Order: sequence, then C-alpha cells, then structure tokens
Amino acid sequence: MALTKLYDNHGRHINYVRLAVTDRCNLRCFYCMPEEGIKYVSKEALLSYEEMLRLMHLLAGMGIEKVRITGGEPFVRRDMIYFLRQLCAIEGIKKVNITTNGTLTEDLVPELKSIGISSVNLSLDALDKDRFFEITRRDAYDKVMATYRALLEYGMPTKINAVVMEGKNIEDIIPMAMLTQKDPVSVRFIEEMPFNGEGAHYETLAWNHRQILKHLQDSFPDMEKLPDPPYSTSYNYQIPGHKGSVGIIAAYSRTFCGTCNRIRITPKGLLKTCLYDDGVFNIRDIMRQGATDAQLKSTFLEALGNRAKDGWEAERNRSFGLPVQESMSTIGG
Repeated sequence: MALTKLYDNHGRHINYVRLAVTDRCNLRCFYCMPEEGIKYVSKEALLSYEEMLRLMHLLAGMGIEKVRITGGEPFVRRDMIYFLRQLCAIEGIKKVNITTNGTLTEDLVPELKSIGISSVNLSLDALDKDRFFEITRRDAYDKVMATYRALLEYGMPTKINAVVMEGKNIEDIIPMAMLTQKDPVSVRFIEEMPFNGEGAHYETLAWNHRQILKHLQDSFPDMEKLPDPPYSTSYNYQIPGHKGSVGIIAAYSRTFCGTCNRIRITPKGLLKTCLYDDGVFNIRDIMRQGATDAQLKSTFLEALGNRAKDGWEAERNRSFGLPVQESMSTIGG
C-alpha cells in the first residue's frame, strides 16, 4: 500500500517510471544515433540490478504502479530475464512493459509471457527490407519480424512503434496501418524528435501529428476516433473492420504534456522529470554515497516539486541554453 503518492507542482499524479537498463544497442537507427554510434558508458557507471530493484521497491511505496524497461536495447544486457522476474514480483508494481527492437527477443517471448510482462512495444520503422536497412543501418529485418510473429503467437499485447521520417519511411505508413487489419496490434506513428546524437535533422517538422493523420485519412477516410485512455500519449483511431488500432504520438509537438504521469531514469541513474530536460539529479551517485530510503524519497519529492510545466519549458531550462542533441539511447527510448 502506497504511503506517499508522487505529485508534481502542477498537480499531476506520477505513477509511471521509464527505466533504461543500458545505453548499448545493436542497431544504429537514423533518428537515435549517428552512423558511427555513440560512446557507451562503462559497466561500472550503469545502475546495477540491485540498485534498480532498490529504487523500484522505493518508488512502488510512493505510488509508482507501472514500469517500462527501455534502453538502448534492453536485451543486450546480460541476465535481463533474472532482473525482470525480480521486478515483476515487487508489491505495488501492477504492470511491467518492455520496449525492444526485437533483434534478440524472439526466443524470449514465451518466458516474458510466463513471468508476467504486461505488454511489449516493438520498434519497427519500415516494412520494406531495404528501407529498414537504410534506417537502422543493420540487416536485422527478418529477426524483428520473427519477434513480431512470436508476440502474436503467444498472445502478448503488442504495440508497434514507428518513427515517421521525411525521406525515409513515408511509403511505409499505409502498409503499417494495414497490419491492424488482421493482427490485434496497436501501430503508433511517432513524430521524429531531435534525440539522435546530432540535433534536429530538419529546420521544421513537416511530418507532424497533423500531417500523419491527414495521410492516414486520405487512405482510410472512414477511420474512427477512439477514446484515449487516461495519461495517453497517443491519439487513437480504428479503421472499421480492423482487429487492431492506429495511434499518433505528438512527441515533438508535445501536445500531451498536461497529463504527463511519468518520470525517466537513465542507464547512469539520472532522473529526468521530462524527456526534454537535461536531468535533475543523479540517483546512482546519491545511492552510492550511502543515502537512506528516507533521503531518496525526500529527493524525489523535491525534484517533482520543481517540475517544468511542459516539454517546451523543460527544453528552455536546459543548462547553458544548450539544444537537445543527446542520443535517445543514452536517455531511454
């Protein structure tokens, strides 16, 4: 039973944490990092599994109910199944979800199902094999699709995350929406963000959430708006007769900030109260300096008491006015 619930200074209830377990990834996606990759942190600089479990026990006692495991690619870190099993057993944590690129996941799907993983978000930005290679810079399309089929076979609730990129995968939008015709999946189209290790690729974002919706409506004029769940980051739709649904996430436009219920913890233990801030404090360092649980709780409460109103304010408040240019892999996708 939660003793202290987390609220920010704008009255938003925080009950969801995105925990990045590694910054390493075996793909080199155009929207996430430069072709040459990024400089990965040392193993010693990462939060250990024991440190992460301590944090999740602590946060569960403060009302956190949902955890999403991200990276980098989570399954490049050894013994992930052991960690996930311990995480799913924490009292108060009602949902543990995973975001993965699917390259290492196919054989793990039965065990993920059995230990109680609630859902999987599968990153898949193209259904054309050549465009997939151009975006990811790796020949891994068949592995990802094998994971997709395994998720369906084992009845794992699945969302497909597709970042929409001008000149890269526009031709894939309609074929990906068609996946929902026979498969009970949610295909979510995400505005491209500048978290690629280099900064924004475009002066203006032509393929924003409005343009993505228009493109879908041109092909599916009878597409119906669905009610959006509480705290939803996506605007959700259904094409009549289709088993699945379509979502659009205004990740750059930031139209959903008013209901944001989440915080992020990076692989190095940096707390981010907004995707667009540059970090509030380093939990790893405080823990390794001997902080008690009470001191950690107090630090979380203080951080949430000084949270930016939205992603635009968080970006303006970045140290020294520096623009967003870090890799999503270092933040947690």
